[in-house]
Amino acid sequence: MLAGAFYLLTQAVSRTYRMNTKLSELLQGIPVQSVTGDPHSPISGLCSDSRRVTPGTLFFAYDGLRTDGNFYIEEAVHRGAAAIVSERPGRVPPRAAYVQVANIRRVMADIARRFHGFPERDLELIAVTGTNGKTTVTTLLKHLLEAPGEPPVGLLGTVAYMLGDRTLPAYRTTPEATDLHALLAQMRDAGCTRALMEVSSHGIEQERVRNVPFRIAAYLNLTRDHIDYHGSMEEYFSVKRRLFTGETGTVPEIVVLNRDDPYAGELESAVPRDRRIITFGLAKEADIYAADIEMQPTGTRFRIHTPDGDADLQSPLLGRHNVSNVLAAFAIASASGASLSILAKRLRGFPGVPGRLEKVEAGQDFNVLVDYAHTDDALRNVLAMLRPITPGRLLVVFGCGGNRDRAKRPLMTAAVLADADFAWATSDNPRSEAVADIFADMREAVSADSPIMFVEDRRRAIHLALLEARSGDTVLIAGKGHETFQEFADSVVPFDDCRVARELLSNRLESTRTD
Repeated sequence: MLAGAFYLLTQAVSRTYRMNTKLSELLQGIPVQSVTGDPHSPISGLCSDSRRVTPGTLFFAYDGLRTDGNFYIEEAVHRGAAAIVSERPGRVPPRAAYVQVANIRRVMADIARRFHGFPERDLELIAVTGTNGKTTVTTLLKHLLEAPGEPPVGLLGTVAYMLGDRTLPAYRTTPEATDLHALLAQMRDAGCTRALMEVSSHGIEQERVRNVPFRIAAYLNLTRDHIDYHGSMEEYFSVKRRLFTGETGTVPEIVVLNRDDPYAGELESAVPRDRRIITFGLAKEADIYAADIEMQPTGTRFRIHTPDGDADLQSPLLGRHNVSNVLAAFAIASASGASLSILAKRLRGFPGVPGRLEKVEAGQDFNVLVDYAHTDDALRNVLAMLRPITPGRLLVVFGCGGNRDRAKRPLMTAAVLADADFAWATSDNPRSEAVADIFADMREAVSADSPIMFVEDRRRAIHLALLEARSGDTVLIAGKGHETFQEFADSVVPFDDCRVARELLSNRLESTRTD
């Protein structure tokens, strides 16, 4: 649903840019195996979903994770597609040209750049990749680099696509190439001079960022995630590494690396020697590092040391992992030309990130936080941070997604049980997998005396946790963060952890006043 609405918004705008582009113009310099039909067909839009085809569309038919676009060529033509691109030889459909290529995803990325007028040429492009922290770092960067009277900063990320003069809901972390370049074009036309991008491993593997010339690319960390897709941690890292070595078609001018991550050394040695490398971390061996860290209930104080000077920082973000995120943002912003003194001032006013340790307030005398943590490492980090600043008990609601890496389910459960006083395991996004089967994997980390209850209904699990909470406790609702829906086998239903928690808290307080 989100993808469909998003596509219509981007394509409605993109058509105003390139209405008279011909197929032959888009194919200039593109390695093609054959072209049949009219090579001069006018192209009004780009699409890889046959349901979104409108008259004049260039339809890319490729084999995806869920289905094969080649099955839908006839539907695309029936809807008015002017041309088809595929890796397979095919019969020339009536009223449409047919282009056969060897690597459709690469061709799709290069055609999208040309169709939208090479918008990347007018933007300083900054990529942030890593398992955890991408959204926090990019959102903080936008805040640090953007000020009244200055050009707007565009952002493509997990929560939203911010285009300078408007914001669209995000349907995936790194958009498909056809959408990505439409969005960059809108940023350019809205006056943006910088574009920040969260770059996922899927986005790299599927060539969505093919030939995108990032000036700065930052690596945050790598922990277990997406193994169902990549197969192993080694392959997961190998895909991430491509962003920094030229395997995506370009090499970043400046590479920012987390010195504390175990993969950093291997990645640093893979970066071409003529590129500038900036490291950050909690140890003095990094170019930019933190010292005198003081955790507080409302934020974190620390001193940042950089090659350009030192500064005392007051961050509104909680936890040591967010110290690392701040260091990453400062390293990137400094590489982009921002001064340390201005960054330090702007940091104090950062409002935070939706669904990242987001506080839910309804007049209660205990803490309620909603966070996106959905890996064992992320859960371990956030709970280790919350424990010392929680005078009472630490209560956790969490779940594991369906149709994803099963091996991480007991790891996530063990991470929660290591620090929580009590936990409620519940549904996350079950998708087409039975919640009972997900629970069976999670129970591998549970013993007879483990302080955990399994509750299939997520709303009820949150309700039970809030009923249990007392003054001084902290309730962490983990896993979905900013998401406003739950995915089931054949439906997507509205579900917002923050909204549900606020409603339940209000009901509890109202009941208390009535009593």
